[in-house]
Amino acid sequence: MKIIVGLGNPGERYVKTRHNFGFMVIDRFAWHLEIECRQKKFQSFFCKKAIDAEEVILLKPQTFMNMSGGAVKEALAFYKCALHNLMVVCDDLDLPLGKIRVKRNGGSGGHRGLESIALSLGDSGFSRLRIGIGRPPAGGTSNYVLSPFSEEEESVVHEATEKGCSVLKSWIFEGIETCMNKFN
Repeated sequence: MKIIVGLGNPGERYVKTRHNFGFMVIDRFAWHLEIECRQKKFQSFFCKKAIDAEEVILLKPQTFMNMSGGAVKEALAFYKCALHNLMVVCDDLDLPLGKIRVKRNGGSGGHRGLESIALSLGDSGFSRLRIGIGRPPAGGTSNYVLSPFSEEEESVVHEATEKGCSVLKSWIFEGIETCMNKFN
């Protein structure tokens, strides 16, 4: 069993914002799997599918980014899923737009969603897929991460979302080491 969590904020207001890159990847991956994350479970939109004898669970926590940990903890406890079978997909201010970084574990890097998950689980030993949104040209990051992508950025966003789906497939079927070697 593999659990993949996309981080974002619930509601129409945030749908195409930079902070919702995790939700975007989950939605696209679900589309590739021909399923939809519409069922509500674990304080999240949830869906699951068996793929080549591997059960894959997709979650989009509806708790807001900074409180994602409770939703993830519920799902892991329910399925008795080990941390090495958890992948979290999120945005990253410190990477250029569209750049992907896959890690086995590590710190939050200032990302409050990752921090919430690590605190709730009492461990940061889960995999993560970070997708770059870049830094704002000027001003604070709060408004920037909650702003939508520009029309000029849309092609990069689409390409990164598709690449994120490829990362997830690799992680599921080839493991984290191969995945990191392929995509980092």
